[in-house]
Amino acid sequence: MIDRTARKAASSAWKDRPADAGIYAFRDAQGGVWVGASPTLGAIENRLRFSLRSGGATDPALAAAWAAAGGEGFVFEVLERLDPDLVPLARTDALKARVAHWRAVLDARAL
Repeated sequence: MIDRTARKAASSAWKDRPADAGIYAFRDAQGGVWVGASPTLGAIENRLRFSLRSGGATDPALAAAWAAAGGEGFVFEVLERLDPDLVPLARTDALKARVAHWRAVLDARAL
């Protein structure tokens, strides 16, 4: 069992970790591309795949492509990471602007 001091130190380290915000793409084998933004790039791939496996996907085209492929052949790619020193409001604005840019560049659907 972890003692109280170690638990507090671990909690403090987790809270002080640098932000990992950025833009990602999710591609299927047939050429479909979906682009999204996340304040937590380290967790978004698992969250997205879990959502698709459990039938909770919010994008019907992505859910249909996932079902047609049986969940196989999808590739997750980090397109851009934001500066971890951005303040939260600037990070939110930057995510909106950069996701719009990448959707236009890749002719991708929104996630």
